[in-house]
Amino acid sequence: MATSRLCVPLLLIVFVSQVQAQHFALSRLFYPNVTLRADYMPSASMGNNQSYGLTRTSFNGIIPLRSEVDVSFSLRKKFDLRARHFLMLANASQINPTINNTISPANGYKTASVGVLMLQASLRDRLWIYGGGLGITETNETFFTPQPFFWAGGARMRILGLHTQIAYGTAIVFNQKVRIIPIFGFNKRINKQWRASGLLPFRVDVNHRINEWFNIDMIGGFDGYSAGFQHVTSIEKSLRRSNYQHVKFSVAANAHLFTVFNVSLEAGLGTFRQLRTFNSARENLGTEHPNIAPFVGASVRYISSKSKLSSKFTRKLGLGENGINW
Repeated sequence: MATSRLCVPLLLIVFVSQVQAQHFALSRLFYPNVTLRADYMPSASMGNNQSYGLTRTSFNGIIPLRSEVDVSFSLRKKFDLRARHFLMLANASQINPTINNTISPANGYKTASVGVLMLQASLRDRLWIYGGGLGITETNETFFTPQPFFWAGGARMRILGLHTQIAYGTAIVFNQKVRIIPIFGFNKRINKQWRASGLLPFRVDVNHRINEWFNIDMIGGFDGYSAGFQHVTSIEKSLRRSNYQHVKFSVAANAHLFTVFNVSLEAGLGTFRQLRTFNSARENLGTEHPNIAPFVGASVRYISSKSKLSSKFTRKLGLGENGINW
């Protein structure tokens, strides 16, 4: 039992630099929980007598699968203690882009994905996190133009001090084509009220803790979507693929209510926006650059229970538990 208590905090540290950048509370790793979120970006000109806007609603869930601790002793008389924690991630989203204030194509896109993460801590291999997942994007109007995607990767974490951790690794992502993305994460507690964290190249966050139940985030992040749809004319139906991306800067207010609820409100600007359309041969049919536009988002998270161990450990390291942001 004492062995188990020593290893579980090590597992927590592995995941902190990865998930804090997306504002997952540590307790979420060990208890089933769900998050509902809605985002709205009004239409903005694309400079070609057309406008582009975006709304998105999403459901996210975390389901712990198994935790285990084992001891090994090699022929070279080397002792190793290893702890693992497995969890499943699930997501479902509805994405509605608008062209000239009309939802396009047809009724937008729906996405669904599932993934598995393994957190591992050992005396010999130190701290690691491994994961992988797959999903699909499809238009609401048909089931004949699916756009599959998958991801996999691993990261190593190093503890530079009681309040400083970094992580580095590589992710392999397939979404229309295979990409290899280097990842660097960091988490730094500046003092009791301020903390900076990030998961590059996707997100950077500065958090200010007002009190036990309220905190504010200043966020910079890279976001978007990729999907397939049918282009219908009087002559034929053809496959099209659409990629949208932007860089966002925002401020989010997060409130913890009744222990198990977290409510987050976010507002900011989407910049460096790009919308590209491809044919079935992956040839670029057009690239548009919508103007800078504001956006707002709101989310509610429910976690079935709190972990006293993770909460105490989090407070000691100054990692905090924040709201859920896009």
